[in-house]
Amino acid sequence: MQDNKACARMHRNCNAVEKQGCPMKTASIPSLRVAPALRQAAEEVLGEGESLSNFVEQSIRESIERRLAQREFIARGLASRDKAKQSGKYVSSDAVVGRLEKMLAQAKASSKTSG
Repeated sequence: MQDNKACARMHRNCNAVEKQGCPMKTASIPSLRVAPALRQAAEEVLGEGESLSNFVEQSIRESIERRLAQREFIARGLASRDKAKQSGKYVSSDAVVGRLEKMLAQAKASSKTSG
């Protein structure tokens, strides 16, 4: 990694300096108009020392992660559907629910013995 003076010099000359080992410039999220009640509700749940900006940033990060996970889940489901159509092999819902109930029972039993 380069020293801070070199990074500062490069930072002024280029927005995408991360490739040279220096941090990239930050970007901003557009302002958001909300009802006063929503802002008050958000401020009421802030942690100690947490700013509204920190809260909003964390909320955006979590939403992105959740949406990516949903997208991947749907892609896996569609791929599984296509594979079942091609092979003609399907698993009944009763079999799936039965296996899930068995897994749940085992998890409950193991949590009772370890807790």
